[in-house]
Amino acid sequence: MKTRTLILTALFTALTAAGALIRIPTPFSAITLQFFCTAAAGVLLGSRYGALSQLLYVLLGLAGLPIFAMGGGFGYVLQPSFGFTLGLIAAAWIIGAVTRQRCDAPYTAMGCAAGLAAVYAMGLPYMAAILNGYMGLELTASQLLLAGMVPFLPADALKIALCALLFPRLRRALGNIH
Repeated sequence: MKTRTLILTALFTALTAAGALIRIPTPFSAITLQFFCTAAAGVLLGSRYGALSQLLYVLLGLAGLPIFAMGGGFGYVLQPSFGFTLGLIAAAWIIGAVTRQRCDAPYTAMGCAAGLAAVYAMGLPYMAAILNGYMGLELTASQLLLAGMVPFLPADALKIALCALLFPRLRRALGNIH
């Protein structure tokens, strides 16, 4: 069981990297499938291994693999979107925790929404720090929300709906991994 879990953890690390490469560019970031893969990791692997898969993803990207939405390497920490990438670790843990005991469509949607809230809670302040503090742009809070959240919400809602429809069935088919 442990070997299977570790293999699946590595698989979700790779899937998140692949999800970052499928992107629709926007001015400060991109719409990707990273969160969808992160949600899958949380639901299917649970909080601990789901978060581990995302931590490995972040570490591999920081080590220089070009697996983030806009590249890789340690210098990526100066990208405005890096806080959202860090938020994936917390998101996987939260989603796994919410769906641990009950994994049906409503709980999966609720867990994914909570995980997404964590991504934004980490990503938006980080984006503000980089854009305003490091780059000196002096964007207001409403400008940051318009740049870093509002355009992504429709796609995020669609991802959450797909997660709620697909992942409970997939988890039942795979059996309890965590």
